[in-house]
Amino acid sequence: MSQQVRGVVSLAKGAPVSVETIIVPDPGPGEAVVKIQACGVCHTDLHYREGGINDDFPFLLGHEAAGVVESVGEGVTDVTPGDFVILNWRAVCGSCRACLRGRPQYCFNTHNASQSMTLEDGTKLSPALGIGAFIEKTLVAAGQCTKVNPAVRPAVAGLLGCGVMAGLGAALNTGTVGRDDTVAVIGCGGVGNAAIAGARLAGARTIIAVDVDDTKLQWATEFGATHTVNSKATDAVEAIQALTGGFGADLVVDAVGRPETYRTAFYARDLAGTVVLVGVPNPEMKLELPLADVFGRGGSLKSSWYGDCLPGRDFPTMVDLHLQGRLPLEKFVSETIALDGVEEAFAKMKTGQVLRSVVVL
Repeated sequence: MSQQVRGVVSLAKGAPVSVETIIVPDPGPGEAVVKIQACGVCHTDLHYREGGINDDFPFLLGHEAAGVVESVGEGVTDVTPGDFVILNWRAVCGSCRACLRGRPQYCFNTHNASQSMTLEDGTKLSPALGIGAFIEKTLVAAGQCTKVNPAVRPAVAGLLGCGVMAGLGAALNTGTVGRDDTVAVIGCGGVGNAAIAGARLAGARTIIAVDVDDTKLQWATEFGATHTVNSKATDAVEAIQALTGGFGADLVVDAVGRPETYRTAFYARDLAGTVVLVGVPNPEMKLELPLADVFGRGGSLKSSWYGDCLPGRDFPTMVDLHLQGRLPLEKFVSETIALDGVEEAFAKMKTGQVLRSVVVL
């Protein structure tokens, strides 16, 4: 039988979110119902609420989640009831051109649950990133459930479902940071600080954090930044070059995603260095660079989507590294809140008061 649970819904563009009664159907073939234990409040959820993703309202928000599988549908064998899982929005298909080439991290046909969750009146909900996890129980494709060590705290584990994995992966997977490399990260919110943590984990020699907020720069030092630059007061390109022997960084991660931050990243890298864009630009933004500079500086200009991660490979590894004391995921959790605290968490996010608010159920 279907279940009635509480969940956080964005009913209209820009309107405050509300806690509504949601109907969750029994899992069908290839699906699972997961009892959510914790879910981080990500900027992407705010983008959905403000109409920045699409206009398929109403949205069931939340996607950085961990919980326990309650039930599974026909044909599901990879997870069973009782498994502790992190939810992911890259349930790879295994048969598209990327998967068949051995590049499943670029899967072009990721899948979600076939059935819809609804409001009490039958209105279908659009789950954020195909998950919808600001809710007591959610329906997902079973492939969106990644089993990890249950010894990890749910409030910590769930953050790997999106922002923290995006930052870690931008450094480790896309940027391929190596031992003794020099790294600069522009933007020290959750994603940027995760990139800093990833660079430290990989053994980078110099890690330069760049932001306009001194509080965020202080956070960056706690995640492993060896130097900080307030770009409101100092030219970031000159500062990064000065801290890298005049050359520029081997890798520069743009965790903001604006034309001005991307230009800074481009000119702050060493010759043949790498730029990784992981901050999400809005559709109106345009970038202009002299083509001669793009050619003459060589190197790589990359975009990192979900940190180029494979959830089944990366989530368990990151959890194990955390449990070993090598990856301080707990530092990302600024506060824990209830379901009815999401709107206030959005306000704190906008003003930069928190790295992550986490809904705990």
